Amino acid sequence: MTRIERGFAILLLLSDGRLVTAPALAERFEVSVRTIYRDMEMLSATGVPVYAERGVEGGYRLMEGFFLPPVSFSRDEAVAVLMGLALARGLRVPPFPEELESAKQKLVSVLPERMRALLTETRRLIGFEGRPLDAFHPEEKPESIDPETARAIETRAVEIFIKAVLDGTQVRFGYRSTYRRGNNAPPVEAEPQGVLWDRDRWYLIGRKIGSTRSGGQRFWRADRIIEIEATTLRAQPSPDFDVRKHLGRRWLADAMAAWAKSAPVRIRMTTQQAERLKLDWFFGLSSFERTGKNEVIMTYGEVDAPYAMQLVRWLGPGAEILEPAEWREQMKDELERMCAAYA
Repeated sequence: MTRIERGFAILLLLSDGRLVTAPALAERFEVSVRTIYRDMEMLSATGVPVYAERGVEGGYRLMEGFFLPPVSFSRDEAVAVLMGLALARGLRVPPFPEELESAKQKLVSVLPERMRALLTETRRLIGFEGRPLDAFHPEEKPESIDPETARAIETRAVEIFIKAVLDGTQVRFGYRSTYRRGNNAPPVEAEPQGVLWDRDRWYLIGRKIGSTRSGGQRFWRADRIIEIEATTLRAQPSPDFDVRKHLGRRWLADAMAAWAKSAPVRIRMTTQQAERLKLDWFFGLSSFERTGKNEVIMTYGEVDAPYAMQLVRWLGPGAEILEPAEWREQMKDELERMCAAYA
C-alpha cells in the first residue's frame, strides 16, 4: 500500500467521527507508529482537518462534516442559497471569503444548464446595500493600520472563532477595549459559544476563562481583536447557549443597562421627543421615566460630553441635560456662545 493509498484509507477509517489512537492505526495498516505520525503530518499539510487529542485516551479524530453526503436542491432552494452567499459576500468583513466563492461555484456546477447561466450572474442581478452612515454613533478613529490589513485581521478573527465553536476548542486573543488606553491588556482566554452580526459588525460570544461574572459570558467586537490563535485545549460544551436569545438587540440592552450604571447621563425632554428616540436602534434601549404630563427623563450611559450635547441640540427646545452637572455647565456655555452669534 502506497502512502497516498494509506492516507485515503485512514480518512475513510476516521470518517465516522471515532477517536483512533496512533498504535491502533499502526497495527491496522501494519506500519510503525512513527510512520502514522508522518502520515498525519502529510494529511494536515494538505488541508485535511485531522485533530490530535492528547492524554492516555487520546488519539486522532477527523473534523465532523469533512465528508458530506450529496445534496439535491430545488430551483427555489438553490436561488435562496445563492442569495445568502451574495449577502455574505457583500458584508464589510465576509468570513471565509475563498470558501464562499468555492461553495458558489460548486453549487452552480451541479445545477441544470438552463439555470446555470442565470445564477452565475448573481453579483450582477442581486445587490445588497452596505450599512449607512450613523451620524449619532461615529466609528472610532482608525488605528495606524490601512483598512485592507484591518479587514484581513478581522476576517481571521471571525474565522478562527467560528472554527473553534464548531471544533469545541478554546481560543486566546488580545483585545483593544475602548475603556482601556493602550494595548497592554492581558490576553483573553475564552471558550467560544457563537457569533452575532449586527449593523455590519461581528460580535464574538464566549465564556471568559477565570471570569467571576455570573455565567462568564462576554461579547467581543471582532474589529477590536488585536491577534487571535486557536488552542488545542477542549472547551466545555454550552448546551444552554442559543444565539437567538440575543437577537432583537437584547445583547445591547444588557450592555446599555450596565453603561447607565457606570456612566449615567440624564436628559429631560418632552413626551414627543422621547417617543421619537424610542424608535432609534441605540437610544431606544435607554431608560425612559415619565415625570410629568409632558415630561420624560431619559437615562443612558455615555463617557463623551460632546455626543450628549449633540443629542440635546438635535432634540431642540424642551430637552436639557440634568446630569452630569459639569456637562450641564458645558452645555450652558455652548448655548450662550450660540446665542451671541445670533445677537
